[in-house]
Amino acid sequence: MRDDAVILVAEDDAGHFVLVKKNLWRSCVTNDIFHFKDGQEVLDFLFQTGDGPSLAEGTPYLLLLDIRMPKVDGLEVLTQLRASDQLKKMPVIILTTTDEAEEVDRCYDLGCSFYIVKPANYNDFMSTV
Repeated sequence: MRDDAVILVAEDDAGHFVLVKKNLWRSCVTNDIFHFKDGQEVLDFLFQTGDGPSLAEGTPYLLLLDIRMPKVDGLEVLTQLRASDQLKKMPVIILTTTDEAEEVDRCYDLGCSFYIVKPANYNDFMSTV
């Protein structure tokens, strides 16, 4: 992973976010990490529609995206991201508890880069990131 890439984690479960962050740090990933507690927060950031922080031009981003989130689910976030000319190439790793084949296929059809089922194998998670 590029040292200048910013990791965006859209995860409504605080415990899962802490585990993701710790696993990244354990692997010496020192990139900036931004946490979003629901799909609307990540959309506001990506599309610069909220009052909070927003994308920095020229900065590469990686989105770790849960599917089941309040306000706006991960599938809608992924759909909007892929519909945007400016954001459609951003890598998106789905990180979720859902392992149903239909859901996995749907995420790949919508354009996710990888799909990881939580709890993820630490080594598989890190090699994907």
